[in-house]
Amino acid sequence: MTTEITLRGDKVIEQIPSTKDKALRINLNENIYGTFAEIGAGQETVRHFFRAGASSGTIAKAMSAYDKDFSDAIYGVENDGRYVTESRLRKMLTHEVKLIEQRLKRDKHPNKIFFSYANTVATIDFAKQFKGHGWVGIKFQVEPDEDYNEIILHIRFRENDARLQQETLGILGVNLIYGAFYKHNDPKKLLRYLYDHLDKDQLEIDTINFSGPRFANVDNRLMSLQLVKNGMTDAVMFNPDGKNVLPAAVLYKKNILALRGSFRPVTKVNMDMYRQSYEMFIQENKVDKDNTFVVFEITLSNLKAEGEIDERDFLDRAELLCSLGQTVMISNFQEYFKVVEYFSSFTKSRMGLAMGVSNLIDIFDEKYYRHLSGGILEAFGKLFYRDLKVYLYPMKNPETGEIINSDNLKVHPRMKELYKFFKFNGKVVDIKLYDEKILEIFSRKVLKMINNDEAGWEEMLPEGIAEIIKKDKLFGYEKSKELAK
Repeated sequence: MTTEITLRGDKVIEQIPSTKDKALRINLNENIYGTFAEIGAGQETVRHFFRAGASSGTIAKAMSAYDKDFSDAIYGVENDGRYVTESRLRKMLTHEVKLIEQRLKRDKHPNKIFFSYANTVATIDFAKQFKGHGWVGIKFQVEPDEDYNEIILHIRFRENDARLQQETLGILGVNLIYGAFYKHNDPKKLLRYLYDHLDKDQLEIDTINFSGPRFANVDNRLMSLQLVKNGMTDAVMFNPDGKNVLPAAVLYKKNILALRGSFRPVTKVNMDMYRQSYEMFIQENKVDKDNTFVVFEITLSNLKAEGEIDERDFLDRAELLCSLGQTVMISNFQEYFKVVEYFSSFTKSRMGLAMGVSNLIDIFDEKYYRHLSGGILEAFGKLFYRDLKVYLYPMKNPETGEIINSDNLKVHPRMKELYKFFKFNGKVVDIKLYDEKILEIFSRKVLKMINNDEAGWEEMLPEGIAEIIKKDKLFGYEKSKELAK
């Protein structure tokens, strides 16, 4: 068996089966049997199985319905008229599995575990302006009498050649099928193995969802976190129902209002900032209320505890934000300008950032931009060159009681003139209709009170949040009660 061996010193740290060996192992499993339906980039995945040998025991059918009329006749017409969509992929998988069950009778094939692999993609265009993307998925059984499991992912190509993208897609498809049958018991490892013999410069996976009996205990929000943690994508999003959503689909041509925070936990200040900035944002020129999308963003650096990602902590925050009906984005963007650049890849419409005074002061701190050749000026060019406005929520000075806003906040003396330039050009505006009674509420203070079992923290949170924290024992609530005893 051919393997790829990685050495560190004299120690073997990883052995990766070759793409051919993965396909051959599938082919030699007499029980695995299914179909391949590939649209948009050739039959690149099934090609590996044909070439590996012994494919007749695995491939029931391989097809590519390239003509739109043929495709519609087989899978039905999409409401939006598009073909590279999640809806189209799901229809392909459902249709092909139904055909397998109809055409291959169980009494004749009692031990067969069926599968259907499908992809619908668009590779790079001739002008090389659109790099291409696609949906890839597999519907499969693990036992003959068991319901089907499903893994569906969205990819974005990063290569600038259609042929290379086709080859990348083929390898990914083999990795997905192999992982589905041999790594389904460990979805986190399955995710990492999708990049076997691939580089992250070739391919981005920005959405993935697991479903079915074998994945009943899989939290797809945590799988989203793994995508960012493993460097497979820069940002992922999920809706209030906890479902992963494709950023490009929900952000496309939208007016975007983003709020970054630790939300540990979400407080009355966070929600007041959201409500007030939203009301100001939708009153702006070039902002359409019906086309406005609000995102609560948590950067990966805020999820780290002692150098590692605290997954339980992540779920605690996500659960509370989702209960308030919010969409959550988790990103690898430490700097604000990278967040804006990311949004700008989906929309040219006006955007807004809502933040507190301390966050704005940090933006004007040069130490965050030393890695840039152009320093802070390069960062600000990327940040404020866009059609962007910052909505600033005030802060109360704990010592003097003074309300600090855009007029009296203090940045580094070297940054004063730069700050004045952006302020007087209307890029920074104050939120004036704030609730002064809640200005002394901070997430870290609430968290400390919960951990120390102090009274009064419940009143600092939005309605219903304290009840969820207690019921689900979030943020160490149960531990604090036990220590108090």
